[in-house]
Amino acid sequence: MADEEDFGGDAGLEDFDEPDAPEEPYNEEDGNEEGLPDGDERMEILEQQRQQPTNRPRITTRYMTKYERARILGTRALQISMNAPVMVELSGETDPLDIAMKELREKKIPFIVRRYLPDGSYEDWTVEELIQSDR
Repeated sequence: MADEEDFGGDAGLEDFDEPDAPEEPYNEEDGNEEGLPDGDERMEILEQQRQQPTNRPRITTRYMTKYERARILGTRALQISMNAPVMVELSGETDPLDIAMKELREKKIPFIVRRYLPDGSYEDWTVEELIQSDR
């Protein structure tokens, strides 16, 4: 086999620069990684859960929009096509979209529609609560 001396041993290692490790771990309170100053000039992203007030009357309409209907049917049909449990009795239906439509007619889809308002708050409606147009 070859000796270390044949390949130069440790001779070339002094030219290799290892990346400098940070001296201490990053601390959010000390500033951000880009070196921007703390205070008003820095933007923070906070994880904050807004709870919908239960005593506040709802502002949005009880009617399901065509966009909500399309999103609910498409999402539920995708779930059904990937072998999610079906919430209604089947009478020969095999098409996931037909099954999702039947579930929607019977208001058995376990989804919640979140409607965002201009002030940043939102309203949650279950599929059972929403009124569907006759289509």
